[in-house]
Amino acid sequence: MTIATKFGFTQTWGTDSRPEHIREVVDDSLRNLNTDTIDLLYQHMPDPNVPIEDVVGTMKEFVDAGKVKYLGLSNADEDTIRRAHAVHPISALQNQYSIFALDTESLFPVLEELGIGFVAYSPIARGFLSGGVKSIDHYAPDDFRRQLAWWKPENFDANAAIVAELAKFAESKGATLSQLALAWLLAKKDYIIPIPGSRNLDRVAENVAAADLTLTAVDLARIAEVAPEGGIGGSQG
Repeated sequence: MTIATKFGFTQTWGTDSRPEHIREVVDDSLRNLNTDTIDLLYQHMPDPNVPIEDVVGTMKEFVDAGKVKYLGLSNADEDTIRRAHAVHPISALQNQYSIFALDTESLFPVLEELGIGFVAYSPIARGFLSGGVKSIDHYAPDDFRRQLAWWKPENFDANAAIVAELAKFAESKGATLSQLALAWLLAKKDYIIPIPGSRNLDRVAENVAAADLTLTAVDLARIAEVAPEGGIGGSQG
């Protein structure tokens, strides 16, 4: 079992990567997880009020103490990655990446240069590539998808058309749409690890089976033809 956890948000979703807050959160995580060691510790979001050098310097304290094995960043840009890596090696970057969200591809050269692995969150495009996407009218007034551009009325139909084409292609490969989305990530780079969310065992089994779907260069080219710029509305949805 590998334990990964994060710090960097307040309870009201503000950013807080002050050294004293990092220490508090990590100590709480060790206690709450009933473990002596966290395998991978991430900063959840860059904090504009705290230099990344101070953040990673504090994270390094836990590595030196044997309480954390590896350090990671999330939602970071190239400059942040380089500055962080200069303080202590960064082992993983976790950013949004999917067929619908392509912006993070610009970071691949620096990840390869520095030997950093990539963890793709929202690999199913926040559910748009799940095979069961619905228009925004089907979601509760407080559903977070109401804030995402992929679901906006001016974008939804175009995105739904992309999904329909991808679903047809997935069916031709004997796979579901979500399996195609996960297999696409695995085929892009050998250092990419997708982390799909799953609410039931059937979905977990479906996601795991995506590893058995092999996509060729021709397949990847077809997917790029269908969604050349990702989802309509931008990479952040």
